[in-house]
Amino acid sequence: MTTPITGSVGTPTQTASPSADRADQMGKDTFLKLLVAQMRFQDPSNPTSSSEFMAQTATFTQVEKLEEIAAQNAELLTLQRSLSAGALVGKHVAYTDDTGTTVTGAVSSVLVATGSEPRAIVGDKAVPLGRITEITVPEVDTPATTPPASTPPTSTT
Repeated sequence: MTTPITGSVGTPTQTASPSADRADQMGKDTFLKLLVAQMRFQDPSNPTSSSEFMAQTATFTQVEKLEEIAAQNAELLTLQRSLSAGALVGKHVAYTDDTGTTVTGAVSSVLVATGSEPRAIVGDKAVPLGRITEITVPEVDTPATTPPASTPPTSTT
């Protein structure tokens, strides 16, 4: 039998970093150093074959291109976050504050700073986008419209 959990407020998560620095992975600099060391210390009586050298060079090129793709993806992610944040201006939002209380208000502007998550300005608070739990369009008063006057049929004789 399962028991539902009610009345709990989750803690907002922190944003993911667009890059990962891991000590257990080789970068292009390490790869190039190994390739140069292999060339320098190879056995002169049994040199590396040209096909092996070409394969290693191709691998190095792949590593460089993957790093370029990763950098481009990070730039795209930053741009996407900025565009998403900008779309919130004029919308009503609900967010969870530091005490776990849900607060609502209209977004008047957005702060986009390099290296940090965009923040929506709600009242006098800068709210990280990760804390926003609901977005609504403000109600707009629509004027009553009257149907257009019908034009009398024209007769052709």
